[in-house]
Amino acid sequence: MIVYVNELLTMPNFSLNKIPIGVRYMLMSALAFALMSSCVKLVHTYGIPVFEIVAARAIVSLLISYADVKRKGICVWGNNRKLLLTRGVTGSLALICVYYAVSTLPLAEATILQYLNPVFTAILAILFLKEKIHITTIICIFCSIIGLVLMVGSGLTLDHVQQLPLFSIGIALLGAFGSGVSYIIVKRLSITEDSSVIILYFPLIALPLSVILLGNDFVMPSKEALGLLLFVGIFTQFGQVGLTKAMKTEVASKATAYSYIQVVFSIVLGWLVFSEVPSVWTLAGGTMIIVGALVNVIGSLRAQKTLKV
Repeated sequence: MIVYVNELLTMPNFSLNKIPIGVRYMLMSALAFALMSSCVKLVHTYGIPVFEIVAARAIVSLLISYADVKRKGICVWGNNRKLLLTRGVTGSLALICVYYAVSTLPLAEATILQYLNPVFTAILAILFLKEKIHITTIICIFCSIIGLVLMVGSGLTLDHVQQLPLFSIGIALLGAFGSGVSYIIVKRLSITEDSSVIILYFPLIALPLSVILLGNDFVMPSKEALGLLLFVGIFTQFGQVGLTKAMKTEVASKATAYSYIQVVFSIVLGWLVFSEVPSVWTLAGGTMIIVGALVNVIGSLRAQKTLKV
């Protein structure tokens, strides 16, 4: 692994432009989702229910997505409507789980549990998309899992587990699995559907579903909370665009492997915004995740070089 990292850093004329476009989209998506999670956690401190946060996010995303579809002059409803609806349902349920976990768990722990989804995605890609997993992707996932173990192993000791809501941990895992399912569906849809249409179906389902589940628990947000809700929608839209475009240009298992970097982003934001100081084990785990991502970058660059030859 050290050889891989050293090779990347010492490549002649290495620049961000040499990183595959799909990887850049996924990194952008990871940062946007990390910022979104921070806003979700912040707005929850104002007493805003999770379903209301989901509904607010869906409204912003619906307006932006609809405007984008109309700008492109394409059909709003797409071609494979059944699969688009399925993506909307699975994505909405996963989002509710993720928001609940972020609101009830420390940011780092919630993100760590959520980002087990690349493992689910890789397995599902083999079963349903018949994709081959390259050795660098396996190394990336392996390094990331080790990083997660290092980070969780120090914080989620037996004593600490008793302090964390076990229900929230279970919901976070369901959210991770749902995200993996959604990624696979997005990959399949990207063959026949425009990315804007795929993104549009998400708020089309999430908005009515969250409003129904919210019921009579609506809380009138303050100006600060309203601003945070707006940013939740904006950052989510950036994340969705990056994710959808990444899945369209990279194989599912390789693209989502880079989503692990959101764990690192969340650790930094948790420290800056919520004063959650990471432990040495957390930093060690984050380093392993970065190493895994760099290994995957090298593998992608090598593959491109081989194809050109």
